[in-house]
Amino acid sequence: MDKIQQLLDKNTTINNLDLFCMGIGHQKAQVLAEALKINTTLTTLCLASNKIDNQDAQVLAKALETNTTLATLDLMSNYIGQQGAQVLAKALEMNTALTILNLRGNFIRHQGAQFLAKALETNTTLTILNLRSNYIDHQGAQFLAKALKINTTLTLLDLSFNRIGDQGTQALAESLKINTTLTKIYLQNNQIGNQGGQALAEALKINTALTILDVIWNRINDSNANAKIYQKLQINIINKKRSRCLQILCLKKLKQLDRINEIKSLNPIIYDSCLMKY
Repeated sequence: MDKIQQLLDKNTTINNLDLFCMGIGHQKAQVLAEALKINTTLTTLCLASNKIDNQDAQVLAKALETNTTLATLDLMSNYIGQQGAQVLAKALEMNTALTILNLRGNFIRHQGAQFLAKALETNTTLTILNLRSNYIDHQGAQFLAKALKINTTLTLLDLSFNRIGDQGTQALAESLKINTTLTKIYLQNNQIGNQGGQALAEALKINTALTILDVIWNRINDSNANAKIYQKLQINIINKKRSRCLQILCLKKLKQLDRINEIKSLNPIIYDSCLMKY
């Protein structure tokens, strides 16, 4: 770990560090956190399966409050718990660099989901949040649903293998009627029944952003609801492709007219997204 600290302190080229299953304890977590406060090049850090607990999460969260370059943090399969989720959520309220956070399998439960949901109401950079297998029930889903009505940057949310049930699904469905940025939501194996399925189908009558809604391994036996969900997702996918093609054609035309900088100044987000395809 001393070598890793020296590497992060002095190296100006390394951007990806994978410490999967390295047995990181309290002392090593502290060393790593101190290095993250100084390092300005690391963009991806994997700390999955390291028995990191809420105490370790606290020192890492402190580093995230000041770090301005780390974009991806993988903390899958640790022991962060609700207290660890609380300090990480606080860091998210201040951090402006992190775009991907993986907290899969960390026992955060509905209390941890509540803290993270509060952070999502103000965070403007996180785009992917993985909360798979965290014992989150309908209460946790309700907190997250409230945040989704406000958040405008999250594009993917994974809540698979939790316990949100129909009640939690109905809350999420209501948020999908308002949210216009979430494009993928995974709800596999969540004890969702027909009521939840019907609520999702109703939400998709309004929502035009969602292209992936994964509800396999649930208890939705209503074939009509399943069909409506599938059909509307296909419509959203087609419309999104059409919109993207139209934007690209517009960019091509503007370039021919030597007016490409006009769209860049008017809407840099559309310009950048189209330019990647052009």
